Amino acid sequence: MNWINDYVRPRINSLNTLFTSKREMPDNLWRKCDECGTMLFHRELAEALNVCPSCQHHMHISPRDRFTALFDGGMYHEIAIPEPVADPLQFRDEKRYPDRMRDARRKTGEHEAVLLAEGELGRLPVVALAQDFSFMGGSMGMAVGNAMIAGAERAVQRRAPFVVFSAAGGARMQEGILSLMQMPRTTVAVQMVKEAGLPYVVVLTNPTTGGVTASYAMLGDIQIAEPNALICFAGPRVIEQTIRETLPEGFQRAEYLLDHGMLDRVIHRREMRDELARLLRLLMNESPRVHGDLPAPSAAAQEAAEVVEAAKSGSPEA
Repeated sequence: MNWINDYVRPRINSLNTLFTSKREMPDNLWRKCDECGTMLFHRELAEALNVCPSCQHHMHISPRDRFTALFDGGMYHEIAIPEPVADPLQFRDEKRYPDRMRDARRKTGEHEAVLLAEGELGRLPVVALAQDFSFMGGSMGMAVGNAMIAGAERAVQRRAPFVVFSAAGGARMQEGILSLMQMPRTTVAVQMVKEAGLPYVVVLTNPTTGGVTASYAMLGDIQIAEPNALICFAGPRVIEQTIRETLPEGFQRAEYLLDHGMLDRVIHRREMRDELARLLRLLMNESPRVHGDLPAPSAAAQEAAEVVEAAKSGSPEA
C-alpha cells in the first residue's frame, strides 16, 4: 500500500487543489466612499481625482497624485528636505517612535508626511507643498517645518508663488515641544515669501486642524478650501463636550467658514488647477493664461503668414 500513500494520494490532492483553488484577486480594486457608502472601482476613482462621482465627497489624495494633476503635463521636480533628528525625545507609547515612522513609511511609500516640489502651472513657475494625511495623520513635526522653510527659500530664489495644500491632525506628539516650535518657524517662512512680494496661497483640505490651522494654514494671501473640508483648531466633539451645547449644522466645515468670512473660495478638486493658474497669474501681474503650449506669433511672423495666405488666394496684393 505504500505506492498508494506515496504517489496516488498526493497526486489526487494536487489535482483537487489545481481545479478547486480560486484565483486570488487584489483587495484594493474597490473602495467604499466614506460619505455615501458607494463602492467605487479604483481606476474610475483615480480618474476622478479621488472624488466620489455619486456624492462628490472629496477623499484623501496623495501628494504625488495631487501634484500630477496640478502641474503642467503632470511634470514636477521634487525638492529635497533637510533631514531632522530621527528621535529627539526617545519617545515611546505603545510603540517606539522609530517603529511608528517605519510603519508609516512602509504603508505610504513616502519618507515623511510632506512633499515639496516645483514645476509650472499655467506656464508659470510655482513651488508647492502638500501634506499626506495617510502618514501619521499628516502631523506637523520638524520635517514639516524644514519643508516649509525650504519651500519658502526656493520660492524667493526663483521668484515664484508658494502654494501649500494642508492636511493635518495637528502637531506630532512624538516630538513634543519641538513640534510646537514649528508654528513660529513656519510663520517666519511665510513672512519670507510675503516680504519678497510673492503670493502665498493656501488650499485647506480635509482635515486641517490643530497647530497647522493656528500657523501657516491660515496665513495665505488667498484662502481656498475643498468642499466640506473640516477646518478648525479644536474639533467639534471637543467643543461640544466643553460648552455642553449642540453645534450648528456644518460647523467648522469649509462652506460654513466661507459664509463667515474665514475663506475666500471653496473649489472642487477638478477645478482647482485652472482656478489656481488664473489666481497666481493675476497675483504675479502676468497676462491671462493662453490655452496651448505654443507662444503667440511675432508681428513679423503674422505679416509673413498674411502674405502667404494672399498668394494662395490669388489676391492682387500678392
